[in-house]
Amino acid sequence: MSWLTEFVRPKIRTLFAKREVPDNLWHQCPSCQQMIFHRDMVTNMKVCSHCGHHMRGGAVERLGWTFDEGSFTRIELPKANADPLRFRDTKRYTDRLKEARDKTHLDDAIVVAHGTIGGNKAVVAAMEFGFIGGSMGAAVGNGLVAAARLAVLQDAPLIVFTASGGARMQEGAISLMQMPRSVIATRLVKDAGLPYIVVFTDPTTGGVTASFAMLGDLHISEPGALIGFAGARVIEQTVREKLPEGFQRAEYLLEHGIVDMVVKRTDMKATLARVIGLLRVRDLPAAA
Repeated sequence: MSWLTEFVRPKIRTLFAKREVPDNLWHQCPSCQQMIFHRDMVTNMKVCSHCGHHMRGGAVERLGWTFDEGSFTRIELPKANADPLRFRDTKRYTDRLKEARDKTHLDDAIVVAHGTIGGNKAVVAAMEFGFIGGSMGAAVGNGLVAAARLAVLQDAPLIVFTASGGARMQEGAISLMQMPRSVIATRLVKDAGLPYIVVFTDPTTGGVTASFAMLGDLHISEPGALIGFAGARVIEQTVREKLPEGFQRAEYLLEHGIVDMVVKRTDMKATLARVIGLLRVRDLPAAA
């Protein structure tokens, strides 16, 4: 074979071959509808560079955004009974769990890790909304208890990033029991004299809001996060009154004292580091 067939022809084929473009190269902002290049969105932590809209982030992503680079270690969480009620609606609960695990590559709707934030030791529990709506079942309860015990063991503050639609209906009363169980977990941290910080992300609703999410020493929220117990329409039908626009959003709750701070995602790590540093000052020098 000549150099024409061995060298020139392959070069020509490579030059004119169709190049596959990844489907996720561009993303559309759900707020302003502008297109965002994938690399820019990753760099900006899924915050729209045009309008500042905060898109939902995954639990594992939050660990990377929050901890110092290369400083954190995820822990293995206790296993829960996979299907305590043998529940089935349009699908078996076990099938829903398998689909959620394949989709998120997580065992359940919470991940826990320990590391440093701005050089300060911390334990972080982050909820994954993509796992059956971040619903709280026995596995999430196990994760919160494990996070609290780890915080006490390491003498470190506990930070929880909430993202949930509430209790997991497929586990019935077992899921409801995670509410008092999660409250006990927060008491373990507080009784040890350690800071317990809650960071609300979009959305935080239902039984999560009605339990551990509202018991923080400090409540921080991302901009525009939906925070509440029941849906707006349900509340309006119950109280029979027209409610203010955006009454379940972070900015409204900040004005009315439910949330202490609304912090941009790009500033969250620095804010948490500063807050931890302030809350962990134990022994002040005696006055001269």
